[in-house]
Amino acid sequence: MKTDTVAARGSGAVRRALEAELRAARARGVEQPAVVDVGGGSGGWAVPFASAGCLVTVVEPNPNALATLRRRAEEEGVSHRITVIADDSDALGAHVEAGSADLVLAHGLLEVVDDPAVALAALAAAVAPGGALSVLVANRNAAVLHRALAGRIAEAQRLLDGADGVVPGGRDTVLRRFDSTGLTALLVAAGLEVTLLQGDRVIADVVPGEVREDELAAFEVAAASVPALRDVAGRLHAMARPAQV
Repeated sequence: MKTDTVAARGSGAVRRALEAELRAARARGVEQPAVVDVGGGSGGWAVPFASAGCLVTVVEPNPNALATLRRRAEEEGVSHRITVIADDSDALGAHVEAGSADLVLAHGLLEVVDDPAVALAALAAAVAPGGALSVLVANRNAAVLHRALAGRIAEAQRLLDGADGVVPGGRDTVLRRFDSTGLTALLVAAGLEVTLLQGDRVIADVVPGEVREDELAAFEVAAASVPALRDVAGRLHAMARPAQV
């Protein structure tokens, strides 16, 4: 039988939360949990989920990323468990049945969509009863802090002052960054209940290269849920469920 281990990019705290969702789905009697990975890229999460016995749908418009995904899935022998939808998040409702996904991933998505509220509405609609939405976003506070520590004070100030946590007219590759308060408010406004809010890559982006990997991994897991450290982590990770009415 397939295990629930999901070995993918991201800290152990994120993996631990996602693996808990697999166990919860199987406890509900779902033998092959349905996972929808929106903006799934080259399969950094999709392939491990498929290897763990899930049926995965990847919604991704980038043909180069999809080519890599297909190659990785073939190498791991899980192509039969992955359905590829070559489209963007706006088309999610046209391809994924409402209430059909035990777990929906939106990792690195809300930073780049035109309207995060619209995207979240579609993501929430795809979640099955008892299922969850996993959101991973760039953290505004981390971007400010890292630039300030690098001596780029003026840029840090613009990030701090900007409404969306980006440098106006700058070279940012994202449209917005979030803090924990703003992310929580956005999820709640979409009719979701936030059940977990933690940090990802709390220090991984700033520690010296000679640090031991096992020590770093253990620290990341321990620090992820400490509010003061979470709020300066490179990314914020939230798990949310459709609110009960």
